[in-house]
Amino acid sequence: MIMTNRKVFSAIGDFFTVFGSAVAASHAVEAGRKPRARDLRNLGMDPAAFNKIGRF
Repeated sequence: MIMTNRKVFSAIGDFFTVFGSAVAASHAVEAGRKPRARDLRNLGMDPAAFNKIGRF
């Protein structure tokens, strides 16, 4: 039972981490700024690859 609770709480924590990073990254892009590397890594993106994206 304890291991199950830990997995559930870990999954909930991971969800909030990813969601928070998504919000932070989207706000940075909307404001014309580069998102933090940590937020991009949390979203599964390579910060170096993100830097290569040009504007339209």
